[in-house]
Order: sequence, then C-alpha cells, then structure tokens
Amino acid sequence: MKTPLDAFWMPFTPNRQFKTQPRLVADAHGIVYVTPEGREVLDGISGLWCVGAGHRHPRIAEAMKRQIDRLDFASSFQVGHAGAFELAERIGSLAPPGLDRVFLVNSGSEAVDTALKIALAHARATGQGQKNLFIGRERAFHGVGFGGIAVGGMTNNRRAFGGAMLRADHLASTWDPSTQAFVRGQPLDGGVAMANELERLVTLHDASNIAGVVIEPFAGSTGVLVPPVGYLQRLREICDQHGLLLIFDEVITGFGRLGEMFAAQALGVVPDMIVFAKTVTNGAAPMGGVIVRRELHDAVMQGPQHLSELMHGYTCSGHPLACAAALAQMDVLQEEQLPARVRALAPQFESIVHALADAPGVVSIRNLGLAAGIELAPDPSGPGQRGARAQVAAFDRGVLTRAPGDTLILAPPFISSTDDIQRMADRLRLAIEDTAQPET
Repeated sequence: MKTPLDAFWMPFTPNRQFKTQPRLVADAHGIVYVTPEGREVLDGISGLWCVGAGHRHPRIAEAMKRQIDRLDFASSFQVGHAGAFELAERIGSLAPPGLDRVFLVNSGSEAVDTALKIALAHARATGQGQKNLFIGRERAFHGVGFGGIAVGGMTNNRRAFGGAMLRADHLASTWDPSTQAFVRGQPLDGGVAMANELERLVTLHDASNIAGVVIEPFAGSTGVLVPPVGYLQRLREICDQHGLLLIFDEVITGFGRLGEMFAAQALGVVPDMIVFAKTVTNGAAPMGGVIVRRELHDAVMQGPQHLSELMHGYTCSGHPLACAAALAQMDVLQEEQLPARVRALAPQFESIVHALADAPGVVSIRNLGLAAGIELAPDPSGPGQRGARAQVAAFDRGVLTRAPGDTLILAPPFISSTDDIQRMADRLRLAIEDTAQPET
C-alpha cells in the first residue's frame, strides 16, 4: 500500500521536492535504518543528533513498555510522579558541580525558551528587571521558539519571523575559513580575540541591560563550527566580570557527544545554565530541559507560598514515558561507558573524516568529538544547491546525512565501530563524487 504524503507538512524539509522523491524509513536497529523496500541505510547523524546508544536499545524499550502499563500520563502542574524527581536528581548528579536544579520540557526549542525565561525571571527577582537583552552568536541554532530564533543566528530561520522576537545582539561566529579550513579539533589560535568581541557588545549595550549570553559549545546545526582554544574560557571570564549569565545550549553536545556527559566538562568551562534535549532519551521520546545553578533557582524561590514562583511549563513537562526512557538512557550511558567509547573512537573518527579532504570540491573539514562537517564548494547556480543534492545522493548510497548549506554532517551513534564510520565515510565520498558536476 502506497503511503499517502500530502497531509503531513514536514518540518525543515522542501515539501514539494520531497514528495516527488520521498526518502522513507520503516525500521531501525543499532546504527542502521531500513527502508520500506528492505534497503539498509547507515545512520550517519544519530537520527538527528540524538540516538547515541543506537536504535531500539532493549533497555530503553523495556523501560518504556513497563511505564506505559503502569502510568501513562501525569501532569507536573501541582501533582507529581516519582520518575520526574528521580530523573532530575540523576541529571543534576551528572552535571558540573553547582548545577543541580532541573526544569523538564519536551524539546530543545522549549528548553532554550525556558532558559531565557529563567534568566529574565532571575533578573526581576534580583531587582534587575531592566535586563532584557540577550547576546547570541551568528550562525547559531537555538531551536524554533521565538526566543531561540532571536538569539540564534541562522539567516534562513530568522527571515520570516524577524518582527516578533526578543531583544538580542550577536557575536560573530567562530568560523575563520582563511585559517581553519582543515584544522583538526579545536583551532589553537584566535580564541581569546574572538571572545573579546563580547566586551564591545557589553560597552555598546551596558551590562545592566544584558540578561545573558547564549552559546552552543560548538555550532552544530550550521555545519560544525568549532571554537578555538580559550574562546569559551574567555567568555566565562567576561561574563563573571560584568555579572552576566552564561547559558550553554547543549541540545547537541549533552550526554556524550564530546566524550563527557556535557561539553562543559569536556571543554573545561562551567556555565550558569545548561540546555539539553535529544540524547537524554536516546530519541525514544520527546524530552528536553534546563539544568540551573542552584543560586539562580533559589533567587527565584520567593513570593507568596501558594503561588507558582515561575509561571511557565508545558502539559507534558516530565512526562512519565519520557522520564522512563531518560532514566534507562542514563543507565545505558554509564554502565556501557558510552562517553568513554566516544573518547576512544574520536581520534579514529577524526582521521577518517579528514581523509575526505581529497574528494572533489571539499573546501573544509571540521570536527570535534563525534561530530564533523564536510563542506563542499557551492554550485555556480547558488549556495546550498550542491549540499541538497549530496544529501539525497548520500541516502541513495546508503548513509543518512544532513546538509546545512553545502556542508555534509557526520555524527554517528556512540556505539559505532571504526569500521562502521569508515563505511559511512566511503558512502559520503561516493555521494560527493556523484554531485561533483553542477546539475544541468
């Protein structure tokens, strides 16, 4: 039976084009998707940066099955269930010291907007209600809520919605093509100078008006832009100097992608809030959240005892099924030592992806942990055309990738072997070769 396609308005997808040449999956296991025709496609992007432990992990599946037979739904509005409290405690114990208060939501976009609201609420609670401007970064992605779009810096995501957003200004991206095109890992030079731009924005807006600085440890959705050594450390110093909150968007990096539970630990910088989603449930159920420094949480805990301190939340915040999946995922990450596996695999991953430098039209390769961006020279017809064709070609060749602009993403599950990654890279090479000539 042919799958009807017209009714579903697909997100972040050229719908008219897709529905003339659909790319459907029907099954998944481990690092593999299976199409309705039975063809295997290697999952080169961990679902969408989220399936670190591999598809259909039995421990997560069993936990969700047990939960659905016991408690299908419970609101977190003035009633609770044990799973949400247990999960918050567990996540807080894995985060950097001092970050141990957790607000649960259902996605990365909701988590970013929640962090922005917490920053505004903290400012008001501490007598600084005029702090209502945020500093983001060009080419950043912080989800699709109006707050996340405001602090984000990807032009196509902002174009249609620019008149209805929070006040925000933006640092330059950390990408310097003249010096970083084929750097392995973090560039060694320029980090402090790049971060010092924050001083200029503080001078322009005055620290008394800035509610927070929102940064991805590396910019993932735009094509894996890696900050130079010293960049994040210098941002932390400037925020401390001027009394600014530093918020890490770890929707992509949280729970193992860089070889530690959080990029804050891998890169040695502790923010005031960590935004998470995706890998927290291994993609098995929607969930996100914000880990908050205890002092920020406590500052908001004021007012009449019978009133909510933060007028914010979602119907499915702390959903029992998502909590069950996340608790099982925490067990899997720790007991199977998946962050350690990432650390061990990362050097081989780096070598394999950088070997693609001689593929036709590759102009840059960037990597950190188990994440890489392979950038292609654009077609003469315009930016993004070759990337879009290469993404389709890769699926046809048997590997799933994403193409922001003309960059192909490779972000394999943590359970991948070196041979698995080599197979992914080999198929990406074929897709790159397939699209080496401009489309006529």
